[in-house]
Amino acid sequence: MKTRITEMFGIQHPIIQGGMHYVGFAEMAAAVSNAGGLGIITALTQKTPADLANEIARCRDMTDKPFGVNVTFLPTVNAPDYPAIIKAIIDGGVKAVETAGNNPLQVLPYLKDAGIKVIHKCTSVRHSLKAQSIGCDAVSVDGFECGGHPGEDDIPNMILLPRAADELDIPFVASGGMADGRSLVAAMAMGAEGMNMGTRFIATKEAPVMTM
Repeated sequence: MKTRITEMFGIQHPIIQGGMHYVGFAEMAAAVSNAGGLGIITALTQKTPADLANEIARCRDMTDKPFGVNVTFLPTVNAPDYPAIIKAIIDGGVKAVETAGNNPLQVLPYLKDAGIKVIHKCTSVRHSLKAQSIGCDAVSVDGFECGGHPGEDDIPNMILLPRAADELDIPFVASGGMADGRSLVAAMAMGAEGMNMGTRFIATKEAPVMTM
């Protein structure tokens, strides 16, 4: 299957693994990438930028396929060392970054100069258009069904995805409630060119989630 998303990220299937906190380790990202999707390491799960660099290296040892890193910009008083995180990503040779939270404008020049494709998570059409205007390569359009939904717009994907398709020029993936092939077909029917699937991956053996 070829879409603008598969071509952009060099993957076989238009499926991106959600950047889940304390789940997006190298094992998970490598497994998804080896299966033809885009695996994602969660940057803020790592305690330090050095730990992130090590996790990127571990992932590279497990796969020769493309994988990415999620960077969430949090509105906190004691912010993570984002410049060092971005440096670890660039130095690690990562070619895809999923940004979330606050506007990623300040880090975009560094990522773009390194040839990194950036997909930004958005919960509304207006935020998606803003991401497009500042130079993001793609967006993840997150309906209210999305786990860890970061926005204030409680709009479900059945409404949000067609509106995004009407307005956007850059490709987008659907996020929220995505779980199988039917989800992908439905998302693409509404204008998406792939899907971001998170919670469903928790049921895999690569997810560091213990069952009782």
